[in-house]
Amino acid sequence: MQEWLSEHKLVSYVLILAFTIYIFNSVFRPQARLPLLKEVLVYVVMAIGSFVLMILQVDKLPIIQCMGIAVLMMLMLRGRQLYDKYRKKSG
Repeated sequence: MQEWLSEHKLVSYVLILAFTIYIFNSVFRPQARLPLLKEVLVYVVMAIGSFVLMILQVDKLPIIQCMGIAVLMMLMLRGRQLYDKYRKKSG
């Protein structure tokens, strides 16, 4: 899988960018909306950072796999929070 991702750079970049945006929106997003220019700046910086991570991915570091595990753990946490909320509501 690592070699396939290294050969397909566009797929690697899109996956890294998607994981980065999801992690930012789930963990680091401020409660209040940012002004439009700051919002655009944040996403531009994420796109540049994702390019750097893509270079590291192509250089045989498991960036996508690590980010995938982080996203999976965040989804499990979200599922657990929803389950606890459901149990508290019905109980």
